[in-house]
Amino acid sequence: MQAQLAILRRMPNQKEPTTIFGSRLLAARRTRSMTQTQLAEAIGSTQKAISYYEAAGGNPSADVITKISKALGTTADDLLGLSSPVDGPGPEGIDERRVWRRFRQLMILPEKDRRAVLRMLDSLTKAQQAAAK
Repeated sequence: MQAQLAILRRMPNQKEPTTIFGSRLLAARRTRSMTQTQLAEAIGSTQKAISYYEAAGGNPSADVITKISKALGTTADDLLGLSSPVDGPGPEGIDERRVWRRFRQLMILPEKDRRAVLRMLDSLTKAQQAAAK
């Protein structure tokens, strides 16, 4: 699992998404713990094309968007920013949906910021566990 997470971390030269589609594609792919190569293989494309869609904001054809949405278990509307994404296990309560929405926002942050947030979460969790003992 650690090796897979290491693969999903941003590469030093990876560019930030410049479009809603790129951001949502990146977040959906990471949420499902898929690499660009794995997604490319699932849709019959190349890693380079997936990278382009995520970073440069290239607009794939409707056929490719359909394949990507099926491979990621989401909808084209979600990827295109036409609706709120429904990622993950489908939280039921309002608080759970709010937390899940925040998690998706975390996934599009730069790696350095994401690590800072996760360190803070780890610290708070450890403090809570210590207080409960």
